[in-house]
Amino acid sequence: MTPSNIDHYINGQIISGASGRQQDVYNPASGEVTGRVSLASSDEVSLAVAAAQAAFPAWSAMPPIRRARLMNNFLGLLNKNKDALARAITLEHGKVFTDAVGEVERGIDIVEFACGIPQLLKGDYTEQVSTGIDNWTLRQPLGVVAGITPFNFPVMVPMWMFPVAIAAGNTFVLKPSPTDPSASMMYADLMKQAGFPDGVFNVVHGDKVAVDALLVHPDVKAISFVGSTPIANYIYETGAHHGKRVQALGGAKNHMLVMPDADLEKTVDALMGAAYGSAGERCMAISVATLVGDVADKIVPMIAERLKSLKVKNGIELDAEMGPIVSAAAHARITDYIASGVEDGATLVTDGRGLTVPGHEKGFFMGGTLFDNVTSEMKIYKEEIFGPVLVCVRVANFAEGLDLINAHEFGNGVSLFTRDGNAAREFARRVQVGMVGVNVPIPVPMAWHGFGGWKKSLFGDMHAYGEEGVRFYTKQKSVMQRWPESIAKGAEFTMPVAR
Repeated sequence: MTPSNIDHYINGQIISGASGRQQDVYNPASGEVTGRVSLASSDEVSLAVAAAQAAFPAWSAMPPIRRARLMNNFLGLLNKNKDALARAITLEHGKVFTDAVGEVERGIDIVEFACGIPQLLKGDYTEQVSTGIDNWTLRQPLGVVAGITPFNFPVMVPMWMFPVAIAAGNTFVLKPSPTDPSASMMYADLMKQAGFPDGVFNVVHGDKVAVDALLVHPDVKAISFVGSTPIANYIYETGAHHGKRVQALGGAKNHMLVMPDADLEKTVDALMGAAYGSAGERCMAISVATLVGDVADKIVPMIAERLKSLKVKNGIELDAEMGPIVSAAAHARITDYIASGVEDGATLVTDGRGLTVPGHEKGFFMGGTLFDNVTSEMKIYKEEIFGPVLVCVRVANFAEGLDLINAHEFGNGVSLFTRDGNAAREFARRVQVGMVGVNVPIPVPMAWHGFGGWKKSLFGDMHAYGEEGVRFYTKQKSVMQRWPESIAKGAEFTMPVAR
């Protein structure tokens, strides 16, 4: 199989990479190179920004209802091409096809939300705010905005950003992960088919060179980012230094606190899906089971038994439950974390290292791994592994478990499994985490609520998508108006007050 070239999409055209730099794209199930993606130079980034800047005046002046109609066209095309997008995700990321379909559907939810932009852009009005004066506020687009997105959700995460931004009247430059870039080119083509003018949506592939070019470009007014905490911090500081609005979502270490009264069968079901789904390569994956009292003695053997039958195979096979790790480098990093847990004294209950899948011996496969007796001082507890590794921490009671969670530097997602309504209420109120599930293992908010963590899981003031997204991609303007007939004669030297 000859690897395909994956180039940039700028001003409605496929643009071959002029920098000459490329990166291999792999099928993680086979370990084979299936494509070579161009890596943009700063000049190519500038070309994309210039195209977006040129498109902005006409696009921002278009009535919101007309922008919404084009977004509705895009929505219809997404629904028709859902399986093709999911297949592209599986072939380059590795997640199982059914999970990839779910990812596309969650992206479609945001597009549906963005179709309501006329209502979402309505301002406020006060008649006679003072004698003869009316006051109103409105929200206007920023200009050219950019998104820098991760490998683990090549459809859903970009759609947290560009549908809302574009519907609100901005133009967009997407810098997706070069690990799995094909899906971004597919929905760029769908945007063109939907009737969006050239330059409204652009895709530049690349590495740190492209990222830095976006961060310093004077015509880029806002940056949205999802990725690791160190890079999120860098994006936030650098973008802010250059006068940009920045929304940077970072890493996670999501806990599930399991109370003694929880339904253990359903809890194990939840842990299996939340810890090992998508090979743990989710920022909302449960990676720490915080087990209260004697729950650990019951639940750890149950998880270990379930891991024996976990179907790890090529994600394109419909009965697969977990696919390969995204890359050889990620596989090596996760392997090192498992070794670290053993060295630090945690109990390795199930070891996922060394797994091979027949017919895919060169693929980046790993089995589910389970640790018990993990402590808060261990590296596997403190750091985000981003792989199919679940660590179990034993605590004496609810209060100790809550304190443990609140002490962690990350605050992205968290879950509580219990039948106790008072425990659920207190947990939701007191936990220092941005997204909370009660008997819901992966509490990713729906499109109209918005996504975002606390502490070192979010840099910036506004969460992604939902009404928070509309606020992020627009700026408020306040207008006060009166007419000559209502203006008293004579200069006024005091601060105006309501009269």
